[in-house]
Amino acid sequence: LKLLLIAASLALASGCSSVSTGNPDATHLASPWAHESAVGDSAWLPFVLPGKRASTFTYVRKDGRDAISAKANSSASMLRSAVRIEPAQLGQVQFSWKVPALIADADMALRDLDDSPVRIVLAFDGDRSRLSSRFQSMSEMARALTGEELPYATLMYVWCNQRERGSVIVNPRTDRIRKLVVESGVRNLNQWQDYQRNVRADYVRAFGEDPGALIGIGIMTDSDNTRSATAAWYGPVRMVALATTR
Repeated sequence: LKLLLIAASLALASGCSSVSTGNPDATHLASPWAHESAVGDSAWLPFVLPGKRASTFTYVRKDGRDAISAKANSSASMLRSAVRIEPAQLGQVQFSWKVPALIADADMALRDLDDSPVRIVLAFDGDRSRLSSRFQSMSEMARALTGEELPYATLMYVWCNQRERGSVIVNPRTDRIRKLVVESGVRNLNQWQDYQRNVRADYVRAFGEDPGALIGIGIMTDSDNTRSATAAWYGPVRMVALATTR
């Protein structure tokens, strides 16, 4: 259920009226990090998953970088931003993170152990008539819980304990949520890792079809399934339009 709620929390076409901050520290809202991560006029706002404790997201300067400090203690929540980037303009996403330690018992292929110190989450629109009746039912359930339907598809960039870079992890509850492993194991812990990913190519690799419009971006740190504590730092998340990447 948690990943379905994550996906629902990124279905942002109707705005952020249902957002719950759940976070006493809102320094990130007007921070240099938020300014550097801005896509249009959309703000980065906290979202607490129903029935979950909130992780904390705080703006900091870390190693000379503008960053968000994320801490989870048996909790799951995210920062998210509404966007609308049509398929023809999908270019690259740039992001960075620094992870001091992995969650020892986490396994993102198992729904009861699916926790991660870092996630970059992208939500996409699409032709909903193509979706299964089972997914439609789950989308209705998500709307009842959060006020927002599931997006057509959700792609996550993740750091996995065991699986190799480039692996695609399909969510065990729905194949409309897929995780692309961009970092694996302990080798690069406690170091800033910088990424520039081709969104269209990664979507096609994960889903085997062309993407629809990008409608939401989020960062998430969660440890509710493993009942553990974890922490990480995120650098700014930037969308680079296709026209500027040629």
